[in-house]
Amino acid sequence: MTGGACLAEIWIYPVKALDGQQVEQARITAGGSLEFDRRWALADESGTFVNGKRSRTIQEIRSRFDLAARTIRLERGASSFDGPLVLCEPWLSTELGVPVKLTENSETGFPDDTESAGPTIISRATLAETGSWFGLSSTEMRARLRPNLVLDGLPAFGEDELFTGLEERVRFQIGGVEIQGVNPCQRCVVPSRDPSTGEERAGFQKLFATRRAATLPEWVNRSRFTHYYRVSVNTMVASSEAGKLLRQGDRVNR
Repeated sequence: MTGGACLAEIWIYPVKALDGQQVEQARITAGGSLEFDRRWALADESGTFVNGKRSRTIQEIRSRFDLAARTIRLERGASSFDGPLVLCEPWLSTELGVPVKLTENSETGFPDDTESAGPTIISRATLAETGSWFGLSSTEMRARLRPNLVLDGLPAFGEDELFTGLEERVRFQIGGVEIQGVNPCQRCVVPSRDPSTGEERAGFQKLFATRRAATLPEWVNRSRFTHYYRVSVNTMVASSEAGKLLRQGDRVNR
């Protein structure tokens, strides 16, 4: 990790389950997440999230945000919405076939791993390697796995250095921000689907787990893998880091 790894890409997903947006820098929130990452989520009338795990249709929706103006552009086929984020609920409700409301959490957002709300981390080499298992480009694999921070200068699965035992944290720095690696990220059904159409690829999870087990670095703590459908690293960021910036090109050091 001290041999030249750097932060190559920063991705935020302003509305959970909608498209990501690449940014050149991101501020750490008081809750340890990236500012604007999964800050909003869609929920039905019972308060249950409406996301890619629940609805394939949501992956047919293309989105683009202007975070400064709090506006959003949404498209699905010939249908579209372009306006204030707070007014997009009726359009989304129609397209998704269920009434939805936008909920907001500006402190931690709505991470999948609520105990490790820091940015998820993966390397470009890992995206390329896992994509090759399915004949997919690293760009499409990134869209399927939806990480926050993509590192360059590491071998495939080099980010596995960033977690260790069950009760331990691996402390490292990206630029001036201290981050704690926690565990390998457990994946859901979303990576098995085409990020543009929602079409599911048969046998994706089984093949992924088989190849992941076969290519797991020998120095990795295998006890952290109750199964091998895991990739990228979940993290925590202490409140002392709030307000600090992660910038594209920052060096990674342990």
